[in-house]
Amino acid sequence: MPIAEPEIDKSAETPLTISALKNEVEITAFKSSGPGGQHKNKTESAIRIKHLPTGIIVVAGESRSQIKNRELAWQRLIEKLRKRRQKRKPRLPTQPSRAAKEKRHAQKTQLSLKKQARQKSWQDEEG
Repeated sequence: MPIAEPEIDKSAETPLTISALKNEVEITAFKSSGPGGQHKNKTESAIRIKHLPTGIIVVAGESRSQIKNRELAWQRLIEKLRKRRQKRKPRLPTQPSRAAKEKRHAQKTQLSLKKQARQKSWQDEEG
């Protein structure tokens, strides 16, 4: 009797390396903002990487060097893709504690008494 193999996600097959992802991204350089004066205002050292299949965009513009910013942007993209691939743990339903139940019951009782008092005063005025 053959054993059924589990379905494999195609995106999980491709390794998360720069060389494997190069064909799936769009890289643009732009002028970074913030303090830095003439150097920041004239050079396009910030890097934006867009992963086309997922639409994830990462930006790095901290360094004055475009090469360092490119490395940082790749690291951020790989980290985001790694987080996206992780399976979430199933959420376990929890039950309220005894103290929480008692507190809720006390609030309901108090509201009920307030409404009963209103009802009695309204009936007294009518009759």
